[in-house]
Amino acid sequence: MRIFKFGGASVKDAQGVKNVVNVLQEVGYSETLIVVSAMGKTTNKLELVVKNYFNDKESLLLSIQEVIDCHTEIIEGLFVNKQHQIHTDVKSLFDEMKSFLNWNKSPNYSFVYDQVVSYGELISTTIISAYLNEIGIYNSWIDARKCIKTDAKYRDAGVDWKLTQLAINEQIDTKALNITQGFIGSDDNNFTTTLGREGSDYTAAIFAYCLNATSVTIWKDVPGVLNADPRYFEKTQLLHQISYEEAIELAFYGASVIHPKTLQPLQRKEIPLLVKSFLNPTQDGTCIGKGKKLEPMVPCFIVKKNQHLISLSSLDFSFIMEDNISEIFSLLHQYKLKVDVIQNSAISFSVCVSDKYENIEELLHQLKSKFKVTCNKNVSLYTIRHFTHDALQELTNEKQVLLKQENKGTVQVLIPS
Repeated sequence: MRIFKFGGASVKDAQGVKNVVNVLQEVGYSETLIVVSAMGKTTNKLELVVKNYFNDKESLLLSIQEVIDCHTEIIEGLFVNKQHQIHTDVKSLFDEMKSFLNWNKSPNYSFVYDQVVSYGELISTTIISAYLNEIGIYNSWIDARKCIKTDAKYRDAGVDWKLTQLAINEQIDTKALNITQGFIGSDDNNFTTTLGREGSDYTAAIFAYCLNATSVTIWKDVPGVLNADPRYFEKTQLLHQISYEEAIELAFYGASVIHPKTLQPLQRKEIPLLVKSFLNPTQDGTCIGKGKKLEPMVPCFIVKKNQHLISLSSLDFSFIMEDNISEIFSLLHQYKLKVDVIQNSAISFSVCVSDKYENIEELLHQLKSKFKVTCNKNVSLYTIRHFTHDALQELTNEKQVLLKQENKGTVQVLIPS
């Protein structure tokens, strides 16, 4: 069985959905499971719904209506029949979401986030499944929440592999075309959970592992894995092949083309991961697999925006010792800040963090009671794998470097955004 994953950019409008059909007709779709993300920027729009639910009730209905209108436009671009069942099905999903917001009593932001934002995937797959059936590409719509069982760590759920394996094997007909949602699962109480932003790639890998798939293909708006993100770098090159290990390193440092968790289950069963263009589906793209050397061997550039560089020193000029560092990391864990770079000396300690849960101010307040603290907010973390001095010079030329760290062919620099 093959696993295909289509991201939000590939299904952002009616033409995008029709192009998914072109891809399936070009490469075939028997014995295939398709994992689909929310359409376009729907996840961002639903995140705004959640924010308004907690902080701006007056704007809540307006932000919900914006999501409804985007999907209505896509439906009208796909289905000629104004009485088609899809209108009722999608309305029911939006009504479910609004009902949850009406009866919910939980103050847990992450819990509410998962219950609401998950509707992006549920609605996108409902529309695409109905459209495929409408044009004669018959498929089974699968609720990923009944397949992927997780713990209750909302917004970053951990997979229960044993339960997930059993559920997937029970529900997936491997001889048919199946369509399901990326990003979502459910906990022991059947509340919806999510696997983290960009978690649809991980969903594809979970299904591939449990179904012993022959391959996973991620369809994107780029020709494959590039050595740099074309949104931030002018000169990019296609990487024809990469080893699992190299791809894991790139993902660890923040390469957006691959979700960090995606590669581990694939590597365990040596399932190749293909990254291909949904605009040119017959082109080879990039193959990630066992023992594949980086080809071509060129520097790979990765950038993480919106990072914060926290620099600490002791108030009495004493050394920063193990007990200090332990306390610092305890606070970082408490406030859920992800650490990307660490650098320390005898009397100072610097850490670069990403603030997914917007807790940076509370953390700084705690730190200032025990340390001298400076914080450079919203800086950019650049990583170059297989760097050359020319590549580093080009990146940092005439820029202020706040921190630099070099290790075995990899260099990281922090630069003001």
